[in-house]
Amino acid sequence: MAFTTKASISTFGGTLLKLTHDSPTTGTPMALNLFLPPTQTAAARSPLLIFLSGLTCTPDNCTEKGFLTPHAAKLGLALLWPDTSPRGLDIPGENDSYDFGSAASFYIDATAEPYSAGYKMETYVAKELRELVLAEFADKLDADRVSISGHSMGGHGALTLYMKYPGVFKSVSAWAPISNPSKCPWGEKAFAGYLGDDKEAWKKHDATELVKGWKGPLNCLIDVGTGDNFYKQGQLLPENLEKAAKDAGVEGLEVRYHDGYDHSYFFISTFAEDHVKHAAKFLGL
Repeated sequence: MAFTTKASISTFGGTLLKLTHDSPTTGTPMALNLFLPPTQTAAARSPLLIFLSGLTCTPDNCTEKGFLTPHAAKLGLALLWPDTSPRGLDIPGENDSYDFGSAASFYIDATAEPYSAGYKMETYVAKELRELVLAEFADKLDADRVSISGHSMGGHGALTLYMKYPGVFKSVSAWAPISNPSKCPWGEKAFAGYLGDDKEAWKKHDATELVKGWKGPLNCLIDVGTGDNFYKQGQLLPENLEKAAKDAGVEGLEVRYHDGYDHSYFFISTFAEDHVKHAAKFLGL
């Protein structure tokens, strides 16, 4: 067994597993939560939706407050919540701020020291963890039907991993994503620390830049609250992504703006059903 089960919890007719494992990619123990819906069987394996959380979060935040589970259970959709960064590397300064280091990986593979040794969350999420979960639960999960979603920093991660690994994920959705990180304070800080000062290298991890080379429909839903202080401060920049997609002739991007909604889990939970159904549509449910 690749995973150690810390808890097995019955919920909405299915099972929530709290798991840990030792990751060779990050060089640390990693925690994750996995929901297996009540309808999965060996003969009818469930598709999987991965949710990437935002700054400061653990796998438990969205599991407990995002309310994806009841909607997924009804449709027979499995859910996976990875952690947001390696923990326990003890890098100097790693825990000094909420928007860089611990719980703030930006889902990229760092190339700048000292973070390059373990901050490899792109490889961890898109390859190691995805493949490990699908192999370990091969009798329950359909490896050919996987989608990805996320919130804020995790929305950035979902968008970029979807476009970096074409065909791996059937669809993508995001709540309040950091859509143009090379042009906002959060992204500039993170990219400088993880990737160095070469801003051309930053573009490889920026959804607004990546969409310019996308081929085919994007299969993407984005929700943004106009009452979100981070949106107002220019941290999210979804309009930049919209414009880049339009200029490139990319179809299949739907961005919805909701008056008064903020950046919190109240916002995520309000539109959780829409995002679950968006993934389900492309996963054949």
